[in-house]
Amino acid sequence: MCCHTIDEESLQRGEKWPLYKEQIAGMQFFDPHVHMTSRTTDDYQAMADAGVVALIEPAFWLGQPRTGLDTFRDYYSSLIGWERFRASQFGIKHYCTIGLNSREANNEALAEQVMEILPLFVYKEGVVGVGEIGFDDQTAAEEKYYRLQLELAKEAGLPVQIHTPHRDKKKGTTRSMDIALEHGLDPRMVIVDHNNEETVKEVLDRGFWAAFTIYPFTKMGNERMVDVVKQYGPERIMVNSAADWGISDPLAVPKTAALMKERGISVEDIRLVTYQNAVTAFAQSGQIEESDFSSVKSIDQSQKFAGNTVLRGGQAPRVDKDSVFIR
Repeated sequence: MCCHTIDEESLQRGEKWPLYKEQIAGMQFFDPHVHMTSRTTDDYQAMADAGVVALIEPAFWLGQPRTGLDTFRDYYSSLIGWERFRASQFGIKHYCTIGLNSREANNEALAEQVMEILPLFVYKEGVVGVGEIGFDDQTAAEEKYYRLQLELAKEAGLPVQIHTPHRDKKKGTTRSMDIALEHGLDPRMVIVDHNNEETVKEVLDRGFWAAFTIYPFTKMGNERMVDVVKQYGPERIMVNSAADWGISDPLAVPKTAALMKERGISVEDIRLVTYQNAVTAFAQSGQIEESDFSSVKSIDQSQKFAGNTVLRGGQAPRVDKDSVFIR
């Protein structure tokens, strides 16, 4: 064990990077909830450098309400098209979940239209679930469209990725699971996300997957996550970053792995909660094979998608990813 220690604040400030790299050297990570539409190519590169080999991007609220059906159509198309291509340009395998998010479910006129097009997307290549769906303000409209999407997931044979509410979380989490069971879903096909210490026991006791979002200064911190794994073990627990347009960290999964290792959690348990459990849960879609993760490693950044590349005029593909020089 190195004589230095890693503390959560330092990790969030990006300090102790050499030690952080030492702790996770040779590890592979799967981030099952990260909104890369909101992130830059630098984030993709940093994730790849830190060992992230695959990720899932759930459909979500973009920060400003969409006002027309075509904006949803274009967004879903980007998740199965451009964003998958962009990830591949940095050696990361990209999957997504498709759904109508809970916040925008409250616009019922638009929600009805969105429900009409969802079946056009959930059967596409690379779609590994219906999500993220569930509750925000826990309104009647949110419940209506949550139930409809649970039925869609059943018809498609896809896992469900549940967004639990930020307010009155315990009640919303219990309600989400109750409704999923009412609709006859197997708990093993349901990933309950954004858990905390208040919800984890019930989620695990009822047989669901328990996902935890590591967010700076909110939701779950690295140290709290370490304590959860020490208390409950690694079974059916997974860690994600949910990094988006807000203050968030796309390196939350490898950083949490580093802290877990520093705090004495076994390498195998770390592998389960930061890689294998996510693979196992979402592979029930029939869309994930671990061999696919290596299929994107031969990177050719001169490739194009719909005539566009990740390069700009005069740029050459990055060759030496460890160089400090930007040419």
